[in-house]
Amino acid sequence: MIVKQNAAMVCVKAVDTDQALHTAPNNDPPTNILLLLHGLGDKHVSFTKLGQQLNLPETACIAVQGPQGLMDLDGFHWGDDIIFDSNNGGLDADAGFRQSTAMLKALVEEDLVGKCGYRAREIMVFGLGQGGMAGLSLAVALHQAARSPSDGELGSVISIGGGLSGEAPAALVSKCKTPVLVCAGSSGSVLTPSSEEKLRHVFEAVETKRYRRPGDTMPRDRDEMLPVMQFFSRRLRSMKGVPAGSVEVGLS
Repeated sequence: MIVKQNAAMVCVKAVDTDQALHTAPNNDPPTNILLLLHGLGDKHVSFTKLGQQLNLPETACIAVQGPQGLMDLDGFHWGDDIIFDSNNGGLDADAGFRQSTAMLKALVEEDLVGKCGYRAREIMVFGLGQGGMAGLSLAVALHQAARSPSDGELGSVISIGGGLSGEAPAALVSKCKTPVLVCAGSSGSVLTPSSEEKLRHVFEAVETKRYRRPGDTMPRDRDEMLPVMQFFSRRLRSMKGVPAGSVEVGLS
């Protein structure tokens, strides 16, 4: 059987050059895969560095680049279209996610699961802004296409300042089992009460953590990053056993 770490490298190279793999620390065979999805107008390079900084045990990080370029700007996005926000004149992050969802779904189902031998439960997603929205759209799409609930359950989705898109279902009778953590600012946030309510109508387990400051940027200090690392610790799978005191939620 191919070592999963080598298989993950093969998958990444086979899918697209606009992706980068950071292997697990100490060359441990990665039990987990973490997909890193950058924000609107960024590139995958910055999130490649994030994967190195996280240094998660038994986890290979794949930084994926958005499929669409931003006109003459040196950046990429996850939307189907480029839409300007009539309120502030900036780019609207909620620009449709059909193309990016199809791309990410193929990466998960055809490459990581089909070729590399991972289970969906061993694959996690971390996204910033529009990247977080793309990650949530992926989780919903996998859930809706799954033959059984366990087939469609990702390890988790962590979204920094991104909720469900407008095209996502308002609610699901059979809720998506992928656990979700959303981090957002105390004010000036896209995570409004209505968008938070929509998340809870679609996903079975949703946690929200608010910064003690406005804005939906990346965590800036230990206090803001702590909920993210605690969430990872509950969802990471290990071939070396679960550390004392850890509790896993929603295990399938």
